[in-house]
Amino acid sequence: MFKPAQYFTEVAREIKKVTWPSREQTQEKTVLVLAVSIIIGLYIGVLDFVFSKLLAVLV
Repeated sequence: MFKPAQYFTEVAREIKKVTWPSREQTQEKTVLVLAVSIIIGLYIGVLDFVFSKLLAVLV
């Protein structure tokens, strides 16, 4: 049977085992994710622009 008190005790115990990233690591990964997102967004935007112009020429 589900016991909420036991569940939360075990969750707290597991959380103590987690190795959390440092502030610097978190900032580095955040910048990396933002940069990759911007690059992919620009790539998709350029492809969309090129294909829409190409389609306009063909139609």
